[in-house]
Amino acid sequence: MAYIVAATGNAHKLDEYRQLLDGQDVELRSLRDYPGYQEPEENGSTFKENASIKALAASKHCNALAFADDSGLEVEALDGRPGIHSSRYAPTDTERIAKLLEEMKGQSNRRARFVCVIAIAVNGEVIETFEGEVKGTILDAPRGENGFGYDPVFQPDGFEKSFAELSQDEKNRISHRANAYAKVQEFVEDELAFLSDSF
Repeated sequence: MAYIVAATGNAHKLDEYRQLLDGQDVELRSLRDYPGYQEPEENGSTFKENASIKALAASKHCNALAFADDSGLEVEALDGRPGIHSSRYAPTDTERIAKLLEEMKGQSNRRARFVCVIAIAVNGEVIETFEGEVKGTILDAPRGENGFGYDPVFQPDGFEKSFAELSQDEKNRISHRANAYAKVQEFVEDELAFLSDSF
């Protein structure tokens, strides 16, 4: 069976990826299977650059086909913030949400989007990147207990629920990560066996 390494230690992301890979003849491994990994400095200025940095570092460390994503929330009224700094906007999810809502006070434009870029690397180079997004609005207060990050304050277009009120299956059908991964799937199905045998 072919395998691919997910360059993340985030348990929530791994769960999402496992569900997205369900039914495919692919073994998903994580950085936990490869001790000694050192997180690279994410010093890119875009989601694509940071995803590429992480995928390349994981591929080199694991000597394997690896993929990484960089994702975040872009809010129109905040000139795209928190953007690539979404996970570093504040120390915890609760504090990040509180900071976001404080900055959104008095804003009539509450449009936002989640963005995810997935990069795939092997043999010392990034071979492909894929981007997905989901558009929506920022709520006035958190709602729901599911998900993570900014999910409780993001309501995707076409829904009356926040991301954190949707089931995992519902979220996986429309999320930015799922949209990016949909673009990855055909590539993986066509190329994974060949690439896995090439190192």
